Amino acid sequence: MKKFHLAFLSGLLLCNLPASAQKKTALPPEFHIKQSETEAHIRFLAADELLGRRTGEQGNLIAARYIAEQFRKLGVIPVPGNTSSGTSGYYQNVPFEKMGSNGSGEIIADAEKLKSGEDWILMNGDAIDVTAPLVYASYGLENTEKGWDDYKGLDVKGKIVLVQSGTPDVQTPSEIIASSAEKRKLAAEKGALAVIELFNAPMPWNMVNRYFAGERISLAESATTSKSIPHAWVNGKEAKITRALRGVQTVTFKTSGRKSQIVNSYNVAGYIPGSDPVLKSEYVLLTAHYDHVGVGKQGGQPFTPEDSIFNGARDNAFGTVALLTAAEALAKNPPKRSVLIVALTAEEVGLLGSRYYAAHPLLPLNKCILNLNSDGAGYNDTTIVSVMGLNRTGVKTEIETASKAFGLNVFADPSPEQGLFDRSDNVNFAKEGIPAPTFTPGFKEFNGDIMKNYHQVSDNPETVDFGYLLKFCQAYAYTVRLVADRKTAPQWIAGDKYEAAAKKLYGK
Repeated sequence: MKKFHLAFLSGLLLCNLPASAQKKTALPPEFHIKQSETEAHIRFLAADELLGRRTGEQGNLIAARYIAEQFRKLGVIPVPGNTSSGTSGYYQNVPFEKMGSNGSGEIIADAEKLKSGEDWILMNGDAIDVTAPLVYASYGLENTEKGWDDYKGLDVKGKIVLVQSGTPDVQTPSEIIASSAEKRKLAAEKGALAVIELFNAPMPWNMVNRYFAGERISLAESATTSKSIPHAWVNGKEAKITRALRGVQTVTFKTSGRKSQIVNSYNVAGYIPGSDPVLKSEYVLLTAHYDHVGVGKQGGQPFTPEDSIFNGARDNAFGTVALLTAAEALAKNPPKRSVLIVALTAEEVGLLGSRYYAAHPLLPLNKCILNLNSDGAGYNDTTIVSVMGLNRTGVKTEIETASKAFGLNVFADPSPEQGLFDRSDNVNFAKEGIPAPTFTPGFKEFNGDIMKNYHQVSDNPETVDFGYLLKFCQAYAYTVRLVADRKTAPQWIAGDKYEAAAKKLYGK
């Protein structure tokens, strides 16, 4: 009886408190999200009808429209001043060059005859049949800030340029993709006939061949298709190929070229103004990619006539639902700082949507205090969230507090040998200097449980733990609120490789 009286008295006291005091004691909206809401989102985004959400195809456009209309429904507004949005208000148009599959051809270096589709892949360019001098130009780049010029003293006009893959600093697949277009453009400006790039990233050549030899997409260099010099990736892991190319003065380069067309896809962006009159000028950037790999041969993995759709529930409808959950909760009760939510396209084809956004931001990047990205290959531990960059980006306390509120522990940087921090969209914002951890479904290492559904036709909504999905999304949304409400902006730990970029961005 005594307990009843105490509870009744507490209720009366709460009812008599001022409204502002009552509001402070109430849990924020993310605590009241229903499982039926997160489940409905993932069932739509990873449905068969969206045909794997491949960038530039109809299923991808349907997913973009769904996200935009959810923003509208939830009260998330278009980004002020977004002039690239078209009729939607929420779109950032991202133009792509869609290329057909690798054509036929050969590269001949003395006695070595390299076959297209086996020893090399044509990444871009028109047909050519030429024998010309071969000039080695290191990485084929110029960087005045770092003080190097790989073309210094070289005349490559009317010649074929041989270059190393990636940059002197980075050899990840995403960096090789990102730098390839720059190498091709620079070589063409200097009058070269073609580029041969010795691919040497930590990625098996058979995977490179399978992934890049088929139909592929890259960021368009202009709004219309234009002639491009041929650019080949050669298997630089094969010593005899490298020796042959480094040891000759002329090569014969024959290729049927790759046909291309311009297609459009969209980053979907929404904005929640902050509640604090001073801090609202800063913002937290939320990202997750909503694209996946498509249907049948596009997916690059086994399929059957009965199931040929790569639904991408875990990768990355899961993270997209986290964005929508944060949108719902934060729009109902905005934090002190503003929140910019961007669902990104084209992650699966080289982190291209985020690369385009970082180069064409809708809001100043130096006003962004954090990018909280969500992406994943899968999960095998529903008691944790895994975070790439947990101990590097200054938000460990907020992530752990938010996760604990929903019964989840936090595991930092699983499978460090995989270099996962630099393999998702967050890296394009980290390069600009923005602290950018990735919030990932729970796992500690890559094993059979993770790979069982990763990029497989089995990755459909019916295989997802919907209770875990809800807690994951709630923890993500609450993390954003805690970061957006903190007094000071997060910072990279001292000595981090992205710290110098941060000092340049923020002027500190």
